[in-house]
Amino acid sequence: MSLPAHVRLQLPDWVAGTIEPGRAFPTDADKVGLAIALASRNVEAGTGGPFGAALFGPDDRVVAAGVNVVLPQSTSLAHAENMAYMLAQQALGRARLNVDADGRPCGPYTLATSAQPCCQCYGATIWAGVDRLLIGARASDVHELTEFDEGPLPGDWPGELARRGIALVRDIARDEARAVLAAYGSRGGQRY
Repeated sequence: MSLPAHVRLQLPDWVAGTIEPGRAFPTDADKVGLAIALASRNVEAGTGGPFGAALFGPDDRVVAAGVNVVLPQSTSLAHAENMAYMLAQQALGRARLNVDADGRPCGPYTLATSAQPCCQCYGATIWAGVDRLLIGARASDVHELTEFDEGPLPGDWPGELARRGIALVRDIARDEARAVLAAYGSRGGQRY
């Protein structure tokens, strides 16, 4: 038996049909609203956990989207943010989203997420090359309303993002994001 030599991850089929091709999402509320809608649909469809994310390019259009597919894909790395990052990086052909093939800054690139990134996705955010991070629910909401353990973050994680040039906006449509978490938690959902 040979060792595994490739990784294959896939979003649920419904994700592609959820986002209108070429549509711009000009406001922060529009961007986070899409992430929350993805999270909600993921729960309703039973295709993963209550988390959604979308990566937007300089034109406010979606480069890639992600939902939590940890259990269906059998990998702890398949969080919504990571899925969006990996798909965007592959689509653009570069590991740092906001640096072009000639090493020049490009962007801005914005990640909108339905809930505050866990420790794993926080680390990925630092290395992915985003300029802005938009968050719906807080980690305290995730802990209160679900059984998820978001893991430890640095004490001054917002300050660390700022020092690395990543602007942070929190609590965008927080009540709507909390509602998705609460719906998932009330159903006794699995920990994806």
